[in-house]
Amino acid sequence: MSNCKSSAYPGSVELKSERQPRRLSAAVPKLQVVLTNRSAPPATVTPVLVYPDVRAAVAWLESAFGFRERVRIGDAHRAQLAVGDDGAVVVADVRREHVAPAVGAVTHVIKVRVPDVDAAYAQARDAGARVVMEPKSWEYGERSCELEDLAGHRWELTQTVRDVPPDEWGGVTVSPW
Repeated sequence: MSNCKSSAYPGSVELKSERQPRRLSAAVPKLQVVLTNRSAPPATVTPVLVYPDVRAAVAWLESAFGFRERVRIGDAHRAQLAVGDDGAVVVADVRREHVAPAVGAVTHVIKVRVPDVDAAYAQARDAGARVVMEPKSWEYGERSCELEDLAGHRWELTQTVRDVPPDEWGGVTVSPW
């Protein structure tokens, strides 16, 4: 595989290798191309949130958070909304086992990164969001708030205010972003 010979530098070895094609292990995943479709959101992860009134939810999410409706499926069945430059949310109707959140039960929180959390908080609050937590700055470099929408879904709006390594606040970097 490689040949060793003396180098011009005392105590060092120069390695020459003859490159051989390497076989990929079955454990190494192949890169797959993910196709895009104008009928589906392009985001890697897209939450589907159930609301009792899809059209009212779309109007509220546009007003409160500035989301943009991209695709409407039926008058009251579903809608796909763009969130920022690269996110998406699907608003779905109540159907079969799909139900809107129940009062007093929190099953999820959707975190949305915004450029100005105080302005986004004021916009959502003024549109009728229930305030769960007012904007607060955290030791890990984020400023965030939590709101509840008209159907009980919880939303955390967050803004990065400074870059902080996880070990400064008690976190552990397992694999860097």
